[in-house]
Amino acid sequence: MFANSKAFSGFSVDDSARAKEFYGEVLGLEISDIPEMPTEAGVMNLKIAGDRDVLVYTKPDHTPASFTILNFPVDDIEAAVDELTRRGVRFEHYVGTPMETDQKGIFRGGGPLIAWFTDPAGNVLSVLESN
Repeated sequence: MFANSKAFSGFSVDDSARAKEFYGEVLGLEISDIPEMPTEAGVMNLKIAGDRDVLVYTKPDHTPASFTILNFPVDDIEAAVDELTRRGVRFEHYVGTPMETDQKGIFRGGGPLIAWFTDPAGNVLSVLESN
């Protein structure tokens, strides 16, 4: 039934203006309003590679996702973490857990190198090295 449906994902934030600034200016993603929705509704699309959009919507009683909502594959995780840190992104540090990260916030314990950070609404995102 859905084999040819162009499904998309979405997530909530608590403040669309802060989300727009973070995703557009800090992460450098293209953001577009949804023509059918009034701007004040706080609904937008994030343009990601592969000609796909991710819906972002404001939810007054927003609770941050407790799981990674977006993963950004990169060629060089060190360079990506350094650049995002320069742009003000703070990486999560997991100490004393199976997912223990180093001083930069990079997990090096097996599998792809990965580093987690949050958006202004507290949702978890990651960069991971993909070679």
